[in-house]
Amino acid sequence: MGASAAPGAAPQEEAALDRVLAEVAGITGSHAAGVFLLVPDAQALRLAVVTGLSAGAVRPWSRLALATPAPVSVVAREGHPVWVHGHDELARRFPRTAFALPYRLAMYVVPLHTGTTVSGVLQLLWPDTRPDRLSPDERAAVTRAADRMGGLLTQAAARGRPLRPGAVPRVLAPDPPPPVPSGEAQAAADLTERLNEGVLALDLEGRVTFLNSRAAELLGRDKRQLMHTRLWESLPWLIDPAYEDPYLAALFSRLPTDFTALRPPDDWLSFRLYPDTTGISIRLRTAPAPAGNRLPPTTPSGTAPTRAGALYHLLYIASSLTEAVGVRDVAASVTEQIMPVLGADGLSLLTTDEGRFQDVASRGFPRTHKDFFRGLSLTVDTAGSRTVATGVPMFFSDADAIRQAFPLVAPYTRMGAWAFLPLNASGRTIGCLVLAFALPRAFPPDERAALTSLAGMIAQALERARLFDTKSQVARTLQTALLPHSLPHVPGLRVAARYLPAASGMDIGGDFYDLIRLDGSGAAAAVIGDVQGHSVNAAALMGQIRTAVHTHASTGAAPADVLTRINRLFSDLDTDLFTSCLYAQLDVPGHRALLASAGHLPALLRHRSGRTEVLDVPPGLLLGVDVAAEYRAAEVPMPPGSVLTLFTDGLIERPGTDLETALRELAGRLSAATDGSLDDLADELLREAQRTSGGRDDIALLLVGPVPGTGG
Repeated sequence: MGASAAPGAAPQEEAALDRVLAEVAGITGSHAAGVFLLVPDAQALRLAVVTGLSAGAVRPWSRLALATPAPVSVVAREGHPVWVHGHDELARRFPRTAFALPYRLAMYVVPLHTGTTVSGVLQLLWPDTRPDRLSPDERAAVTRAADRMGGLLTQAAARGRPLRPGAVPRVLAPDPPPPVPSGEAQAAADLTERLNEGVLALDLEGRVTFLNSRAAELLGRDKRQLMHTRLWESLPWLIDPAYEDPYLAALFSRLPTDFTALRPPDDWLSFRLYPDTTGISIRLRTAPAPAGNRLPPTTPSGTAPTRAGALYHLLYIASSLTEAVGVRDVAASVTEQIMPVLGADGLSLLTTDEGRFQDVASRGFPRTHKDFFRGLSLTVDTAGSRTVATGVPMFFSDADAIRQAFPLVAPYTRMGAWAFLPLNASGRTIGCLVLAFALPRAFPPDERAALTSLAGMIAQALERARLFDTKSQVARTLQTALLPHSLPHVPGLRVAARYLPAASGMDIGGDFYDLIRLDGSGAAAAVIGDVQGHSVNAAALMGQIRTAVHTHASTGAAPADVLTRINRLFSDLDTDLFTSCLYAQLDVPGHRALLASAGHLPALLRHRSGRTEVLDVPPGLLLGVDVAAEYRAAEVPMPPGSVLTLFTDGLIERPGTDLETALRELAGRLSAATDGSLDDLADELLREAQRTSGGRDDIALLLVGPVPGTGG
């Protein structure tokens, strides 16, 4: 394998997962396959293990945001398989992925379930020359493999050593070809020497494993100089995306490809690539100059080579900036997706504020470098401040060039090449994107133009994100002001409440909760509700309903009457929004509760023994649907040590799971929870909700219950 196990992983299950992957690829004839696993707390998928491709080839595509509209992400989110046959279908259904993988492929992606949760996906690739449907046997084989993989993930988690993706994917070595008698091998080598064309063999990493004398002659190098090296590292004139693309096409599609390249000064060579499971065989011949005698750009020896697939993936990740919501999203896109594709060893995303640099995101630099930029005045003459002042990019191809320009800036001397790119948006420069490379780099004109354009897209995304964050903060502040700052103390009653806004979206939600002390005899009312929609209007209605509940509750009205009166109030509020509400009147000394519901999710009651039940409360219409609607209440016992759980749908809803199943799962989590404070229980429930739902909706949670050991 090409990489070691992830730290803390379970080697037994990891090895078994690798075996299942190799088996299903062999059974289905898939030339490449991989397993993506969810990255904990990152809302991302990372390629954990791959077969049929090298780590270098898959690196640009080895990490995907869970929200990305790509087959792998969609399957992980929705839990259903996806079959795509050919690039045309891929472009129609997943245009961003088609940008990144413009090759002739068929793919099948299936979820890996651990219980009712999707913890990863299995992806298999074929050439698009295969039939446009999977056979029943192929589907059955993939289903069996996915079930086995899901079982291994579950087993590893149960042992306390869950399988996690490593920093780079493990690469399963292909099965070695049958041994060839030494006499036959020598005869084959002698045969290639008699051919009037070059013959080369590359492994899946692109390293030369064989070449005949004619190939060495045509390439202008000694055999020993080329063996076990990558051609584009040994031959600078092959460093060109136009030449890399056919190589990647052969690697990913397993179909023959070809290209013509210029060997300086004026020799044109024809490369014909034939891929198989162990690598790529190449036929090399002289060729006439192509029409127009196009001279591709060359990269000087010693500079960093173009990354495999960088051109296509750059288009892909640049489009991902349009989906970034806040500044943190932009920073994550830049550092986690764009930086690896560019091959940069260091990156800083700097904005300006009151004449100083602010470090929005940095990666790859030592702490001293980040400290140098953080808070640095724009009056100090640095490459960054000059770029901001002029709005013009600056490129330094080696350390000597930047040392001569800025001899007093010590941090600049620790890298081999630098690019300082202005973040231009709305007619002004709002900051600077700093890229650093360990090796010298030529920065040819087309690369300079591409990097400058990319910086412009980042600047626009960053400006939108800053505006979003400002508006979002105002909205959250207003929403927080509408919710109770603290809950009253009721003797003999434990209580914990949580409100968690959605992870994205700046509109104000309508989820609310409250606890109302009714009189001095230990009576209280617990309320949970959800106004339809996310808007200022929803928040305003939420505030009016909370006030109305307080007013009617304080009169001693029964739960059903409280809901009936509030429902009639809707006719005076001139709103087309509906509201769900669950009202519970708590008799703490009597250890009972009266509950009435207006279309809200049922409450759950956890007994001191741990047994948890979904309470059966008479259903009622949502508030605002019918002004004449009436509501009924149900009485339930609430013995000491029990916990009444009231919540909004954000706590349990997630794609692909029905309400009944979600309620059972929540009841199971409550039953399994350890006895402790209600605050700990509330935090535990929120953590699980965030893990499974990704924070798609607001969450309001209210836990109440008699103190253990009180009364009868």
